[in-house]
Amino acid sequence: MGFMLLTRLAQVSREVAATSARSRKIALLAELFRDAEADDVPIVIPYLAGRLPQGRLGVGWKVLSRPVDPAAEPSLTVRETDARLTDLGKVSGPGSQAERARLVGELMGAATEDEQRFLFGLITGEVRQGALDAVAVEGLAVATGAPPADVRRAVMLAGSLQTVAQALLADGPESLNRFRLTVGRPVLPMLAHSASSVAEAVEKLGACVVEEKLDGIRVQVHRDGDTVRIYTRTLDDITDRLPELTAAALELNGDRFILDGEVISFGADGRPRSFQETAGRVGSRVDVATAAEAVPVSPVFFDALSVDDRDLLDLPFAERHAELARLVPEPMRVRRTLIKGPEDIDAAQAFLAETLKRGHEGVVAKALDAPYSAGRRGASWLKVKPVHTLDLVVLAVERGHGRRTGKLSNLHLGARNPDGSFAMLGKTFKGMTDAMLTWQTERLTELAVEDDGWVVTVRPELVVEIAYDGLQRSTRYPAGVTLRFARVVRYREDKRPEDADTVETLLAAHPEVAP
Repeated sequence: MGFMLLTRLAQVSREVAATSARSRKIALLAELFRDAEADDVPIVIPYLAGRLPQGRLGVGWKVLSRPVDPAAEPSLTVRETDARLTDLGKVSGPGSQAERARLVGELMGAATEDEQRFLFGLITGEVRQGALDAVAVEGLAVATGAPPADVRRAVMLAGSLQTVAQALLADGPESLNRFRLTVGRPVLPMLAHSASSVAEAVEKLGACVVEEKLDGIRVQVHRDGDTVRIYTRTLDDITDRLPELTAAALELNGDRFILDGEVISFGADGRPRSFQETAGRVGSRVDVATAAEAVPVSPVFFDALSVDDRDLLDLPFAERHAELARLVPEPMRVRRTLIKGPEDIDAAQAFLAETLKRGHEGVVAKALDAPYSAGRRGASWLKVKPVHTLDLVVLAVERGHGRRTGKLSNLHLGARNPDGSFAMLGKTFKGMTDAMLTWQTERLTELAVEDDGWVVTVRPELVVEIAYDGLQRSTRYPAGVTLRFARVVRYREDKRPEDADTVETLLAAHPEVAP
């Protein structure tokens, strides 16, 4: 087979982007996977999706746009390209700009014109191919003769398309047996979509359960006899940091299980402490005993993925919850109320009101008949939170890439200080319609005072209404706090910058995180 050349990948990437037919995309990828070796896969799959395995390389437009004569013949392999980009990512310290420029020049000089275009798009993030993973799963199934449903399930359980692809290309369809739900091997959690109200959630789901949404840290708890392991939503092992959770898991009725839940810290009054305190406790690696005394945490479970070696993922939620209730006493389970359908909307709204009164952040409505979709945002879980909004001023904006190339996208947001200046609270590119993007690009170009090629600084005059989920302490921003999950609601041209919200008002509304 030999090493795969970069030119082949560039060509397939271009063809996949150019066709809208799903069947053609699958055929192109299947052919590529047949020619790939297992060790090419960790590079090929991210490159196709327009992602760099190394993350951002710190290479600016200036360096990339310097013309370099292309190579006449393709010679770069996928692996050599990856090795060169890894070297580029390691450059730091004095003289790093010049060294980066030299390495980029060498790489571009070894690339044909076609490959140069591909590399430029890859490094700047412009060749993003949305939803490519689903098509890649199908292509992989065709290339290896494995049933697509088995490949999809293996990817869900492995949490990584690359891992499954590598196994399939090395060892064939039998390798999929390795990717089973196993105690001690975490899977990515199922996530929820948002609904604007409880009524909307119940209308969409029909018969469902409405549960408290706790502002804690998501945990997956695995127990095998006397051994307990605890994982975060990103699959980090945090067992050693949470002795209370291990003790709680060892008290439960079963001795082999995987449970899904949150860990949260409550104050002496029984109300939840701020997210910041819980996150600080979970993040604390040193002197765990002192941390546990200062900020004790409690588990609150809401799902069971495996019990006594029975994989429950495909069971309806109602049956998974029955297994959970058998193992976990009520005080350790999330509060919930059963909703028969739209006729029970008043009961659902009353439950939301009580939940907010108890200091929690909202509710999640869950369809009773839905399976557990590990690693996905399932349409059968809908979260509802009352929205905080602020009127903030745009201080700067970043140039967009990918689908937003040519637009001004990521807003830098500021609140007013007592002296009339503005303190930056964070950034967002979320919530914008295409029309809004076009409008803000024109408006902010008119307000621009400085442009470094990436960030455009603007006169602080444009007011924007921002929805956000809460505040978090942050040393990166001047007010000592940043917005959580900020998104644009609308522009407020009817407001002047002096009408924008102040840092003081914001901190008064969130005493739990005031620095």
